[in-house]
Amino acid sequence: MKKIIESVPNYSEGRDREKIERIVAPFRGKEQVKLLDYSSDTDHNRLVVTVVGEPEPLKEAIIESIGIAVELIDMRVHKGEHPRMGAVDVVPFIPVKGVTMDDAILLSKETAKEVWERYGLPVFLYEASASKPERSDLSIIRKGQFEGMGEKLKKPEWMPDFGEPRIHPTAGVVAIGARMPLIAFNVNLNTDRIEVADAIARAIRHSSGGLRYCKAMGVNLKEKGIVQVSMNMTDFTKTPLYRVFELIRAEARRYGVSIVGSEIVGLVPAQAVVDVAAYYMGLEDFHMEQVLEMRLMD
Repeated sequence: MKKIIESVPNYSEGRDREKIERIVAPFRGKEQVKLLDYSSDTDHNRLVVTVVGEPEPLKEAIIESIGIAVELIDMRVHKGEHPRMGAVDVVPFIPVKGVTMDDAILLSKETAKEVWERYGLPVFLYEASASKPERSDLSIIRKGQFEGMGEKLKKPEWMPDFGEPRIHPTAGVVAIGARMPLIAFNVNLNTDRIEVADAIARAIRHSSGGLRYCKAMGVNLKEKGIVQVSMNMTDFTKTPLYRVFELIRAEARRYGVSIVGSEIVGLVPAQAVVDVAAYYMGLEDFHMEQVLEMRLMD
């Protein structure tokens, strides 16, 4: 059976098209590696790539791309709305076909070791690969961001899993690990008041008493003149997209604000979209096998 792993590396560059294309280039034209999607955002100043492949070729393409990002991105001058701690902020490996989570964990550790050895970029292992329970949560690792990471690494409890207790001077640090699929889901509001987005994010995210499997923060979309509730949904089967969408709508009413749109960054499992359609259309006993394209794939 063919072994397929997905990776969704996030890079701290969403504005310079030439740099973006150079970072993405290692995923093109390679056997056993397929670039599925990449998208960038100027307000977040972030690039999200979705790529799949067999473990070893995928690992080499990821490492090559990381090297280019380390060369091109200077975190000392980087500004953006999305929290970040390095030129390559996070690299997750996700088991897809013919592999287990243990396989993905092993691949993440092999990648982390080579990234440190080749580029001198310190690495934290996170999610299922985490060496300590407190490192399973990316937001805890990232706290302090690039600007505070130098001091953070001096603390014994924050010694990198690979590398020395100092940041790369221009590329910072990176988190690499294995996890289950997540959905990057953002909801836009018809206001420019960031405090409203922040308050709604606090209300819906699990860490402050909201929905399980929801991570959220407020983001200022200055170019559009609005704010956004930006989320990572870590298990759509237990907390579906329609549930968090409706909770945001309800919370927004408190502030006289409404939803003006939403977006999914990168790829999304078909079942997540089918669940949303079934909810809003009131479909009874609807299932994936009723989707024409899914039957054609059989």
